[in-house]
Amino acid sequence: MQAFSACGAFVKRVLAGLLWLATGSALAATLVVGPPGQGPSFAQAVKQARDGDTIEVLPGDYRGDVTAIDQRKLSIRGRGQRPVFLADGRHAEGKAIWIIRDGDITIENIEFRGARVPDRNGAGLRFEKGRLTVRHCAFFDNENGILTANFADAELRVEDSVFGQAPRNRDALHHLLYVGRIGRLSVTGSRFHDGYFAHLIKSRARESFIAYNLLADGPNGHAAYEVDLPNGGEAKLIGNVIWQSANTSNLVGISYGAEGQPWPTNALYLAHNTLISDATGARFVRVWDDKLPAGTPVHAVNNLSVGIGVLSLGTAGHFDGNYPALAGMLVDIEGLAFALAPGSLLRGRGVNPRLAGGPDLSPHAEFKLPVGTQPLAAPAQWTPGAFQR
Repeated sequence: MQAFSACGAFVKRVLAGLLWLATGSALAATLVVGPPGQGPSFAQAVKQARDGDTIEVLPGDYRGDVTAIDQRKLSIRGRGQRPVFLADGRHAEGKAIWIIRDGDITIENIEFRGARVPDRNGAGLRFEKGRLTVRHCAFFDNENGILTANFADAELRVEDSVFGQAPRNRDALHHLLYVGRIGRLSVTGSRFHDGYFAHLIKSRARESFIAYNLLADGPNGHAAYEVDLPNGGEAKLIGNVIWQSANTSNLVGISYGAEGQPWPTNALYLAHNTLISDATGARFVRVWDDKLPAGTPVHAVNNLSVGIGVLSLGTAGHFDGNYPALAGMLVDIEGLAFALAPGSLLRGRGVNPRLAGGPDLSPHAEFKLPVGTQPLAAPAQWTPGAFQR
């Protein structure tokens, strides 16, 4: 098993310095760390890493290995079976298991569990500034899976990841993903489940792109909104399955503009989502018109609403190709097969999702179990809902 040593890393730095003198560019290093007892800790590796380096993490459990990441550019990736970072009662600066200060940081194939802090707002990852890409990661039993600060130029991208098991605590709101007033959020190919009286995704971002995900709270989930966009902004929800459980504490599935204080540009676009509710009297989408600028665009195209409820009540906008359906019209809802059954009368009943004079809302992928996406070519006739096949 490979692990870096202080001496070996020092030699690498000397060689990198000589190469820089010779070529004018520094040589990025790869640092490899293992579980406790197999060399220096992950936190020690972070302190040693320089801008442009990569840290590879070997499989195993890393208990209480918390840290703040200050590099301007750094890649961190788990090797093989996903390494698990358990807070184990510890935290970095009262905030998180890992803090991302700034820069361009990529984190792949790492699991974060059990984040707790004194103010009950701890996170697996606390993202403060810069650009963060999270890919093939997992977040379980954290007070917040990922929590961001409020820098308007920050960007967060989440791909092919899973969030679940919010703490069972009624004295605080534990969102699986909580995004502050940053510039842009993108969530694709990811799965969210088992919320508890808070939201699966809450985003205050100027732009929120949420596409090709499975947000299914599950029979043990008690989430409020599945998606909360309290400050408006430009929000595009395309090709998602959003399934609210019967245990929900709020009959609204998607909420837009509930807290006002909107961004200068606001618009809500919903296309090719399969919206499911196990509760009676669901309101699949609520737009808080009284707290948003007059005339805020709302476009809902080719969405499928499954359950007893209404897509949207009293909201003005462009609504086309949206259809209600029953659970029995899907292939196998309990088996997580959400396509309309072959031969369904709703197949091919969608409209062209390219809005006249507006953005193209055509889906280019579909969610693929357990997480991820598969490419989608435009069919001859569009079908409402998240799946065309």
